[in-house]
Amino acid sequence: MEKVLQKVLADNQIHPILLDIGASGEPHPIWRPITSHSVYVGFDADDRAIDSTRYTGFYSSRIVPKAVSPDTDAQNLTFYLTASPFCSSTLRPDSEGLADYLFADLFAVEREATAPATTLSATLNDLGLERVDWFKTDSQGTDLRLFRSLPGSIRAGVLALDIEPGLIDAYEGEDLWIDAHRELTGNGFWLSHLDVRGSVRMRRENLTTLVRYAPGVTDRQIEVAVRPSPGWGESRYLRTIDWLLRTDANEEAFLLLWTFAGLDKQFAFALDVGVAFEKRFGPSERATLLQREAALAIKRGYGTQRIQHFARRVVGRIQRTLNGRSG
Repeated sequence: MEKVLQKVLADNQIHPILLDIGASGEPHPIWRPITSHSVYVGFDADDRAIDSTRYTGFYSSRIVPKAVSPDTDAQNLTFYLTASPFCSSTLRPDSEGLADYLFADLFAVEREATAPATTLSATLNDLGLERVDWFKTDSQGTDLRLFRSLPGSIRAGVLALDIEPGLIDAYEGEDLWIDAHRELTGNGFWLSHLDVRGSVRMRRENLTTLVRYAPGVTDRQIEVAVRPSPGWGESRYLRTIDWLLRTDANEEAFLLLWTFAGLDKQFAFALDVGVAFEKRFGPSERATLLQREAALAIKRGYGTQRIQHFARRVVGRIQRTLNGRSG
């Protein structure tokens, strides 16, 4: 399927524009099959975390060493640097909301720093980009407002969206998952993937009581023994076909949405896109390709699942046999 996705982009000379707010570390793994065809724009205020060699495989790439602000007047942004760098944010951690969770100490503010800021609109204008196809952000509390800060015409054309809004009050005034989900699904997106992450709900101050009755228990043992409570949701949204039809989207938008659905292994939705493509633009080799490859991907996936199911049954039988003998 990856070769087909690459062929669709190559044959139609399409270069998806991928926008990544929080570009430290590796680019999004889901983009790897289309890297050589894609235009990558990454933002990260801490250039020490940027390894430029990680972005050489793209059709073109640009790293902007600035913080992104939803405020058009902001020249600089204040960062609250926390005990864990993954919890640092432009929003102050909500100590009261975090107090009931074991990982609260990761959000302890160690110092404040100021970073130069820019806006998405200004950066896209500087780079001469008139659209964003896939929008990804992990801003620790401001994902929705950053998406809102895109110019209206560009925001309306975004086809895939990755965000990680909170389910609890981890930051003061943060964008919560329930608000982001309501707004996005009300404006032409559907939820394709949700990975709920979290922490053990336990006040850290009560560790002394725990250790009194269970000496030597560590944080790691607690995290293994206790089911975590939901804290945030790693969410992916794709555009609906109705939205493309309502906004009179062109063939390229349909082809990109089909490609993104394939990357996300939403092969049944990809088939829907292929059928809609034919209804909208008429029968063609491209329409046949979209439908045929989506259908074959579903069939291959069914075969893979059967093999995995069979393997699990065999392993289970072996384990039961061994357990019986050991008993």
